[in-house]
Amino acid sequence: PTRNAAIETPRISETVPNLDKYEVTVGRFRAFVEQYDGTPPAVGAGAHPSIAGTGWDSAWDGHLPATQADLMANLKCSASYQTWTDTADANEAYAINCVSWYEAQAFCAWDGGRLPTEAEWEYAAAGGNENRLYPWGSAAPDATLADYAYSDFTPFLAVGSKPLGAGRWGQQDLAGGMWEWAFDWLDGSWYSNASATEQNPCNVTAAPYRVVRGSSWGYDGDYLRAASRVGASDFHYNNGGLRCARNP
Repeated sequence: PTRNAAIETPRISETVPNLDKYEVTVGRFRAFVEQYDGTPPAVGAGAHPSIAGTGWDSAWDGHLPATQADLMANLKCSASYQTWTDTADANEAYAINCVSWYEAQAFCAWDGGRLPTEAEWEYAAAGGNENRLYPWGSAAPDATLADYAYSDFTPFLAVGSKPLGAGRWGQQDLAGGMWEWAFDWLDGSWYSNASATEQNPCNVTAAPYRVVRGSSWGYDGDYLRAASRVGASDFHYNNGGLRCARNP
């Protein structure tokens, strides 16, 4: 992932963000893998109801693995740090990693949700109008609050293992754990553009990188800030996972 400048908390229309409480686990993703046959989501699936261009686009079909075996191979992107196993074992409660943006978008659509917009994600992480420095508040990160480079430094940790680091509305692991894909393309000046003055802005204009948020088990404390922006290419990272959002 490549870093970008911090931003202020964007305006969104939700009073309480509709993000899932937990990052997607190996066990949840396994159910998706078990039914996967290469069929892409229906056009428009996984859309934000009020933001055009956020549903599945048939132009993305070719970015998905052709077979279940190909999808499973993608999830084995790091012999030392991948959380996926081909058969269920002790890893089921760990956050899934090695998931590309297109696979994340397809999963959330299949799961009855969608990828969150960057604005929704930051609203949750910053506690909305509380504009928190970190999801839990202003205290400096430590091993009781997040899984990051200077604490556990491991992907092999059950989601929700740091309850003291929960956000305002109860979401766990918004800082540390896995980088989480947002729908948006990364634009370093996005929040100074006119488009971003709207409620729940979302950048649907193609760019080199998609947005990932929240930092991961392998990064230092600076990246755990709620306003820290990072972009990543569509690839399989051993510190990259996802969290879905739900429409009201």
